[in-house]
Amino acid sequence: MSILDETYTLANGVEIPRLGLGTWFIDDDKAAQAVRDAVEIGYRNIDTARAYGNERGVGEGIRTSGVPRSDLFVSTKLAAEIKDYETARASIDESLERMGLEYLDLMLIHSPQPWADFRGGDYADGNRAAWRALEEAHAEGKLRSIGVSNFREGDVENIIDGGTVVPHVNQLLVHVGNTPTDLLEFCADRGILVQAYSPIAHGEMLKNAFVAEMAATYGVTVPQLCIRYTLQLGTVSLPKTANPDHMRSNAQVDFTISDVDMDALRGLEARDYGDSSGFPVYSGK
Repeated sequence: MSILDETYTLANGVEIPRLGLGTWFIDDDKAAQAVRDAVEIGYRNIDTARAYGNERGVGEGIRTSGVPRSDLFVSTKLAAEIKDYETARASIDESLERMGLEYLDLMLIHSPQPWADFRGGDYADGNRAAWRALEEAHAEGKLRSIGVSNFREGDVENIIDGGTVVPHVNQLLVHVGNTPTDLLEFCADRGILVQAYSPIAHGEMLKNAFVAEMAATYGVTVPQLCIRYTLQLGTVSLPKTANPDHMRSNAQVDFTISDVDMDALRGLEARDYGDSSGFPVYSGK
């Protein structure tokens, strides 16, 4: 069985493919073809966000993929700046309309703080208000599952304490060199599935000699090793690419990293994101 056929089951019983396609940095006019290429290769999990500016294109790709909508798992995210109920409610409907879809399989709050104040002020009340909008859309069948992204323990506890639905997903920056072990365990203890975005560290792992040497011992590429690592952590892996060859290669992860090597990778710290360090998710602020 290919990794593309393997799934996890969320706490509410919804199945989610273990490997997905991330679409950050794919332009809206190229997103539809990227999605169609991915679906043709066998991907069934497609992730986007309002902030990516490509919801329209991703939706077009979903609708024109030639695969029944029910066979695909489609995610998007509320903009990080939305911290009130009314705007969140409107944004959910706007995403559905923009994508041309009747429902989404998952919608996340993109960040516990607006990007301009990432890891800054207290937005607990705003997150609870946005969460209430997601809960209502979930109850109405517009969203099959709901979750958060970039949320730390306290941010998640705030949602749990103030809501009626425990987040089904927390999408986090997880990669070789950045393994938030305590947060992963926290989510697992609460039945929250973690999705790993940027599993290749936004490409920076391609420059890491230690990782390259280990990949060579398995006869795989650095991206394949990094993706396999996040899968063995028990997360959904979301490598992003518009290149069909890379999509195929990223799905060729039918090997097992040994316990010893998993420990070595888990202990590695590598958080230099080069030119991408200006993005809040990489700078931490």
